[in-house]
Amino acid sequence: MSKNDKSASGVPAPVFSWPELENFSLVLGGPLYQFFRKAHLEDRVEDHLLRRVVVISGIIWLPLLLLCLYEGTLSGGVAVPFIKDIETQVRFLLVVPLFIVAELFVHLRIRPIVAQFLERQLVPEAALERFHAAIFSAVKLRNSVAAELLLIAVIFPLAYYLRANLLALESPTWYVRIEDGNATATLAGLWFWWISNPVFQFLLVRWYFRIFIWTRFLWQVSRIDLALIPTHPDRNGGLGFLGGSAYALSPLLAAHGAAVAGFIANRIFYTGASLADFKLEIVVLVVMLMLLVLGPLCVFAPQILAAKREGLRDYGILGAEYMREFDRRWLRSADRDGEKLLGSGDIQSLADLGNAFTVIREMKALPFGRDTFVQLVSATLIPFVPLLFTMFPLEEMLDRIIGAVF
Repeated sequence: MSKNDKSASGVPAPVFSWPELENFSLVLGGPLYQFFRKAHLEDRVEDHLLRRVVVISGIIWLPLLLLCLYEGTLSGGVAVPFIKDIETQVRFLLVVPLFIVAELFVHLRIRPIVAQFLERQLVPEAALERFHAAIFSAVKLRNSVAAELLLIAVIFPLAYYLRANLLALESPTWYVRIEDGNATATLAGLWFWWISNPVFQFLLVRWYFRIFIWTRFLWQVSRIDLALIPTHPDRNGGLGFLGGSAYALSPLLAAHGAAVAGFIANRIFYTGASLADFKLEIVVLVVMLMLLVLGPLCVFAPQILAAKREGLRDYGILGAEYMREFDRRWLRSADRDGEKLLGSGDIQSLADLGNAFTVIREMKALPFGRDTFVQLVSATLIPFVPLLFTMFPLEEMLDRIIGAVF
């Protein structure tokens, strides 16, 4: 459909009628999506959500349960039996479902956000082709078979290295035996290292790839000379809607927080560490995730600031002209140009002009606010709340909270 197509009534066609927008999604596409469609696990993102969670978590978790039951390491027999491995349970039964649920959030919220560039007429007509090209490029990259195959090629050796050298506990567990100083993988460990953990890492890195696509798209759009509105009440020149994209990623942030909290929990219960030992890691996690989610939105800061400067200049000139006329009529003219003060709209016009100037002066360079930042940080840190009970007994925590409140 052409960008100039209209309905029978002569009204411009809705932006969602454009194929580029109808097909735009960060999660629909790629070989894995096509596999899900053939397996009747996905048509739309909303379809069979619970079924996908059960199937994927079942593939990576259920065989571990059965193999540990067979090997006698399900609930005992080693220092860290399978059921008591908090990190593994959290990763495969909480984090993986959150990865999948996040797809629904992102799919339902990102496309309407992209559409608002057109609904608010922020993209000039002369730049519509560039905007559509940016959407097409994002969809093409999302559907890239080579990109997902590259992710798989990198993930399998990387997942094995991380688990074997950086993340494994230094004691006999359900996935590794230690005899005479030599570590040997159990049957469950083999499935864990070559199936479960690589699948987990693939789902994680694929999300980073999607965020890269989103960042690249926003960068391309930020290179367009957008028709920003300095007096828009969102104080972002009309781009305030972009903050909604950060909210859509809240489940993904909670998944990251849960994965790290599970890792720390194992160290607390099995190596004698304390939550305070990981303060730096938690702070670094929060900072990195905020940069990952909010950083892409910062590419519009130069345009917003430029619109603010231009708006202050233009409305400053308009205000000077208006005030000269206002001063001449109401303070310097003997008969006030035959106008009566009561019933005149000049005072209201002066107030409206002042309000518009205030809105421009209060424009923010970043299309998100403190509330967005607080919500995202909270989503990241919520999984760490249960670990506080390892530092303070419940009664002591309640006493402290009650004392602080009252």
